[in-house]
Amino acid sequence: MNENIVKRNKLLAQKVIKGLESRNMTGYYAENADEALSLALSLIPEDAVVTMGGGMSVHEIGLAEALKKGPQNFVDRDAYEDKREAALLAYDADVYLASANAITQDGVLVNIDGNSNRVSAIAFGPKKVLFIVGMNKVCSDVDAAMKRARNVAAPINAQRFGLDTPCSKTGACFNCKSPDTICCQFLVTRYSRHKDRIHVILVGDNLGF
Repeated sequence: MNENIVKRNKLLAQKVIKGLESRNMTGYYAENADEALSLALSLIPEDAVVTMGGGMSVHEIGLAEALKKGPQNFVDRDAYEDKREAALLAYDADVYLASANAITQDGVLVNIDGNSNRVSAIAFGPKKVLFIVGMNKVCSDVDAAMKRARNVAAPINAQRFGLDTPCSKTGACFNCKSPDTICCQFLVTRYSRHKDRIHVILVGDNLGF
């Protein structure tokens, strides 16, 4: 990656981390995926029950695979025939892994969900929520973050899942009410009432959608 982009990401990450701290959340910065993986594992106790939603960033840094081989009790939802059963286990987990569709420069997290298991677990249930967020998802404010979530993340995810939505065909949000829409629930996390619950690892690499 260009050294100027690396420098910019590191400086911007410090601003985001201060914003997270002002919102009772904890932020970290890792320059690349390898650093992010090492940091994430250091934040997850060996005896923890760990689960996750469908966060691509978690897979991209190798965290899901590492946990499958590690001492933690990792709930691999792909191994469950009943996906609802796997999703419900998240609410009593020690650690829930996620990414964000967008994050603002002052530390507000924005997520959109179709089945809503991911946003509901982020909001309540697991003792700790650990986000893996590429610096490509940092936006100036909540309005820009929402636009990113709807016009970048949602269309790509609709295409990834083979859904019949307008955005999957055009790449842009139509504010649709399609039966296949994945824009069912919008979660804006502006503050964590419970200190030490939400942790965000910002990664200098481009991750996820």
